[in-house]
Amino acid sequence: MEMALQVTSKTEESFGILNLTGSLTLGPSLGALREAALEVLSGGKLSGLILRVGEVTTVDSAGLGELTVVYTFASKQKCPIRLVEVNPSLHKILEMTRLDELLRAATDVASAKKQLKEQ
Repeated sequence: MEMALQVTSKTEESFGILNLTGSLTLGPSLGALREAALEVLSGGKLSGLILRVGEVTTVDSAGLGELTVVYTFASKQKCPIRLVEVNPSLHKILEMTRLDELLRAATDVASAKKQLKEQ
């Protein structure tokens, strides 16, 4: 059985950081990502939103949909977004669906912050 998605969030140096662990797939826990993102984004002006996805075990189309919803929320607030610690299987899915152009990846949180500051 897949582990349900767990999302923890924090704000650090004006960046919202969401840590995702478990399965980013259709199911009751999928809404946790949207809720956490909305909560962080409602906390005031952010320099960027960083999603740590290194501990995401599986992703399906519903999970990708949820990532694009979070991207849309962030974009409406002019808040750039980065995925960090993207594993090879997620990277392949993002490339195949061309979502890698929207959901740009950085190797780690530090480089994501640097990229977002330079935007």
